[in-house]
Amino acid sequence: MSQPTTWDHPEPLAVSSAPVPHYGTGSLADLLPTLAAGMDVPGMSPAIPELAPADRNCVFLIDGLGWEQLRDHPDEAPFMTSLLSSSRGDTGRPITAGYPATTATSLASVGTGLPPGAHGLPGYTVRNPATGELMNQLRWQPWTDPRAWQPYPTVFQRAHEAGVHTAQVSSPTFENTPLTKIALSGGTFRGKLSGEDRMDLAAQQLAAGDRSLVYTYYAEVDGKGHRFGVDSDAWRGQLMYVDRLVQRLAEQLPPRAALYVTADHGMIDIPFDEQHRIDFDEDWELRAGVALLGGEGRARHVYAVPGAQSDVLTCWREVLGEQFWVASRDEAIAAGWFGPTVDERVYARIGDVVAAARDDVLIVASEREPRESAMVGNHGSMTPAEQLVPLLQVRS
Repeated sequence: MSQPTTWDHPEPLAVSSAPVPHYGTGSLADLLPTLAAGMDVPGMSPAIPELAPADRNCVFLIDGLGWEQLRDHPDEAPFMTSLLSSSRGDTGRPITAGYPATTATSLASVGTGLPPGAHGLPGYTVRNPATGELMNQLRWQPWTDPRAWQPYPTVFQRAHEAGVHTAQVSSPTFENTPLTKIALSGGTFRGKLSGEDRMDLAAQQLAAGDRSLVYTYYAEVDGKGHRFGVDSDAWRGQLMYVDRLVQRLAEQLPPRAALYVTADHGMIDIPFDEQHRIDFDEDWELRAGVALLGGEGRARHVYAVPGAQSDVLTCWREVLGEQFWVASRDEAIAAGWFGPTVDERVYARIGDVVAAARDDVLIVASEREPRESAMVGNHGSMTPAEQLVPLLQVRS
């Protein structure tokens, strides 16, 4: 029997082979600047050229509804399915979320019109360089000054200053959260609990100005996907419900208005077995030299103990490199994962090692992240199921 040779071991995935989001031409960060440019807001550029200007623009963001999930469920979402050909200015194409494809990052990209490397929310949890602690950017724990963390004005604020009527219509529980303040503030916040009430109020706010920019949001498609999976009856029920909400809003559009229906990320179900769920807390190789584990199961930030960065990168590539794109911080930045540039204040928030899943696999942490490790549906990486989101359009 011949002895194994070094070339018998598959090469790790090349960092350059990761499908980088379409920053600057067709990502979530490009949506509001394009709409604001069409309303003559100073400093805004039409980065998505397929979108025709409108005087009144409404963005309805459905948390967790990726392009592939919508496309695969026409019976549950007949109205939105009928709009698929309208996506991205009648091209029938999706846009991309941005990396990582996770709620805090995507909402910041939507509201600021900036990619993650600029707005500075580059993951679900990231290290705060000032304290050395992991910060959960969705729940804003532990507390840090929101304006220091994300200092740029939102597109809503810039539109409001330019005389555009701006409003956010969402759950009242989000009104005073730090994430709302740094990503989605500007103009007025209107809180309504029921989805129907939000649609009705969004339509009213859209009609309230000659130029209007309105944002509304629905969360439970994502919630049911995490808990039960996108192959569950509970998820399908939420898709049916939100499809009716989209139709309700579309039927109330005032004149000279455009409604855009999009999402912050897609989702993928991951089986509960050792082959698909690699437990960091039980894997001594992956833990070696690691001071903090950030991010989430499909988009990890790995922070090494001082001096161990190279060893951690080598180990993670050897163990995971056939299933994950594994990059050093500088490699991920150079490849454009977080956008064309990364601000100096954001640089150290990114992991020494960044791991993005290509296959149907997770890096869970059963002891330190029990809730997240129990999720059926997951997201975060650069695969089409997670990255591609719709940009459905209805115009009056």
